[in-house]
Amino acid sequence: MTKIEQNTKQWYLVDAQEAVLGRLASKIASILKGKHKPTYQPHQDNGDYIVVINAKNINVTGNKLNDKIYYKHTGYIGNMKKTPLSVAIEKDPSFVIKNAVKGMLPKNPLGRDMIKKLKIYNDDKHSHHAQKPIKLEVK
Repeated sequence: MTKIEQNTKQWYLVDAQEAVLGRLASKIASILKGKHKPTYQPHQDNGDYIVVINAKNINVTGNKLNDKIYYKHTGYIGNMKKTPLSVAIEKDPSFVIKNAVKGMLPKNPLGRDMIKKLKIYNDDKHSHHAQKPIKLEVK
């Protein structure tokens, strides 16, 4: 078994230009968990950092733009807010990707640490050039 101090963290760059949301999110979640490494252990955070660019150009298949709805409750009676996917992408595309990836991670403190390693940018400019991220292809 490896220790957390022995794991080296790598940086990956993912271009979301014309990528399908679900396929992109599952690939990102797998890398954040560290499943691509031979030292994967489900109780440790062995995953790497991911920088996603061009989040505003994400695609979805089928009729999900109109059918998929995000729900938010304000806490007051009768105040459930419903937002379709098409409006959410126009308003904040990074929320859509982050929410999809977050749903694929563990629902515990380990998952909350994993999601912090995800950096999402709506255009192709990012501030992580010093980390020399490796370009990762997602089909």
